[in-house]
Amino acid sequence: MAELESPNVMSKLISFLSSLLHRVAESNDLNPSFQTQKISVFHGLTRPTISIQTYLDRIFKYANCSHCCYVAAYVYLDRFTQCQPSLPINSFNVHRLLITSVMVAAKFMDDKYYNNAYYAKVGGISTTEMNFLEVDFLFGLGFNLNVKPNTFYAYCSYLQGEMMMMQPYLDMAKSSLFTARSSNLHLCFNEDEPSHQQQQQLAL
Repeated sequence: MAELESPNVMSKLISFLSSLLHRVAESNDLNPSFQTQKISVFHGLTRPTISIQTYLDRIFKYANCSHCCYVAAYVYLDRFTQCQPSLPINSFNVHRLLITSVMVAAKFMDDKYYNNAYYAKVGGISTTEMNFLEVDFLFGLGFNLNVKPNTFYAYCSYLQGEMMMMQPYLDMAKSSLFTARSSNLHLCFNEDEPSHQQQQQLAL
């Protein structure tokens, strides 16, 4: 999508994704049904002190992957939450899920990409941990990494529409547009249907 090459568009996309993930994580932290959720390799012992916005900005600055990788990473996170309902995104795992999804997207989408050791350094974790995260993420997705063109553009269209609506609220602490939604992730497209009808909107 040509618009993704625009620095202004990418800046808005990073801000929107950060805001979305922050609200999803906070909502799931408070959801009683997730209090006994399964602990995975993505969970930290404590909440990272670095904000999701700062962390994603850091990834964007140093990963040097194509801009479409961030849309693909978003698709992967959506698939992961659908395939692993016992592992909802929260404040303890969102950072590790982010760095892993971007790295996997870069490996699948780009001809050239950095190795796991580099992404581990960007993400502030060890290479060994990065390797474990990658393996668990791939198995969690069922190795379903292919993003069909129709699916990619459907997610792009959704993101574009949401960014346009949410722009006035990105700097607000709370937004009624988010609090009115579910606490899963955002979209659930049926990729077997050419029209990719939206089955569910997640966000918050």
